[in-house]
Amino acid sequence: MARAGEGADAGGSGALRNLDAGRDVALPWANGHSPHSHAPLFDASPPTSMSDEHLKLSPAEFLAELKGQAGVDHLSDEQVLGALDDLDINLDDLEESFSGDDSSGEPSGQTADEDGQAKPKAAAHNARLSQLFDRVHDLLGSKSQQEVTFRPPVPESLEETGLMADEVERLALKFLLAKGSAPGREICQQMRLPFALVDPILKQLKQEQLVGFRGAAEMGDYEFQITDYGRERARRYSEECTYFGAAPVQLKDYLQAMERQSIAKQEVTEEDLARAFSDLILEPEMMDKLGPAINSGRGMFLFGEPGNGKTSVAERITKCFGSTIWIPRAIGIDGDIIRLYDPGVHELIEDPQDDGIFDLSGVDQRWVQVTRPTVIAGGELTMKELEVCQNTQTKICEAPLQLKSNCGTLVIDDFGRQTMPVDVLLNRWIVPLEKRYDFLNLPSGKKVQVPFDQLIIFSTNLEPKDLVDGAFLRRIPYKIEVTDPSADLFRKLTELFAPKMGFSYDREDRESVEYLIETHYHAAGRPFRACHPRDLLLQVRNYCVYKKEPKKLSPQAFDFAVENYFSVM
Repeated sequence: MARAGEGADAGGSGALRNLDAGRDVALPWANGHSPHSHAPLFDASPPTSMSDEHLKLSPAEFLAELKGQAGVDHLSDEQVLGALDDLDINLDDLEESFSGDDSSGEPSGQTADEDGQAKPKAAAHNARLSQLFDRVHDLLGSKSQQEVTFRPPVPESLEETGLMADEVERLALKFLLAKGSAPGREICQQMRLPFALVDPILKQLKQEQLVGFRGAAEMGDYEFQITDYGRERARRYSEECTYFGAAPVQLKDYLQAMERQSIAKQEVTEEDLARAFSDLILEPEMMDKLGPAINSGRGMFLFGEPGNGKTSVAERITKCFGSTIWIPRAIGIDGDIIRLYDPGVHELIEDPQDDGIFDLSGVDQRWVQVTRPTVIAGGELTMKELEVCQNTQTKICEAPLQLKSNCGTLVIDDFGRQTMPVDVLLNRWIVPLEKRYDFLNLPSGKKVQVPFDQLIIFSTNLEPKDLVDGAFLRRIPYKIEVTDPSADLFRKLTELFAPKMGFSYDREDRESVEYLIETHYHAAGRPFRACHPRDLLLQVRNYCVYKKEPKKLSPQAFDFAVENYFSVM
């Protein structure tokens, strides 16, 4: 068995070593091509003899061929070998796969898979080789993919995390103060840091008699128990801040992540909008107004009569982007720890990998992958929720709503009905809406600049010009009125909701709906609302259940529902 990338040759470049004999292994797949030719790395033609030196590739030639195949000239030899080192390559098996005659008679070259990805012909006819080629391609990727996709890599040193050893010590001791004892890997899991970075710090704490060994754990680990001396120090740390969760991410790393995942870089098409609103029925004119407003990435007013679906529309706008983002669990700014990830706001993308000793995801565990957030604040919104808020007891800071909604959507529902005056809210955001950045005041007294990168939606039943002045309206470029539905749309909404409530919606049901429209809307001069079909059908359903009657729409049932529903409207 031989592994690619095991060891290095005398010249410092990576070499292929045989794990048993310790000898260099040359790959007999070049078929006489030079490492700078355009021939495929894997040729279907069999070698004439393993002793023919001109048929063998040196390690340097192997790397040159591999990098030429994958289009990864921007990677170093060490990076390529590091990726290949994860693969279990049995060279003997691969040699056997080329020992037979090529019955196809086709010249060696490349072919394309279903995705259009070029791969050697030998890989197309050999399942194991094809799987190997795909894994190498996924591991190495391409330069364009690395530039577009943001994925926080696992830090390989404490310097890459931006943390000091003292900060890791504080988190570890406070965790052990609460837990009593824990294996080293459990402490690392609590802090979301690699074991290789934390283990030396834990052993240093052992030397300083802040912790002790309670026993051995698996894979060379130990069970650490806090000492009385360590407990005293941990209490002092807890008086400053009780936080002992995931190690914080530095502000500069957060800013870079938000820039690469900015919502302003997203583009929405008609197909994206139709997918996001597939469970709603909207007029085509309304869809055409929403699309450009969403693509602006700036903000919009949704106004109109109550019950026409403004909140439902606002909640689904983020789905148009159809992507996920990475956010840190917590941000550290000069000693202040700000919790950003909020399970009540962010929808976590679960990692399907198995729970094991080793983390094979290749992702910095201090970050979480979430769907683009949709944060909704209603009439309960206060100025306190728009600033960094520190708990006076725990000294833990909570991120403001606009920070939690970055790269997503922030919906101010029932705008104009907040307990805080409208002028105060507008003055707080008039500059961020223009400049696309905000300033946050920290408990330490420091002021930091952060992105204001979300699609902000003001939903209101009131006329926008009666709420705000022209200066603010200029900064919200799109004002979209959610109008009353037409009679045809009212029928479609009724047809949509009826089966969900157990109605068959047959011919008799349709006739009853026509009775409802003519008698209680046209004749009464009552305007349609998008919420009426759902609410009236629910009234009829409850009436049928109470009477132990079949769920059936009838004029009498609609008369009863209308009398109840519109009695004070």
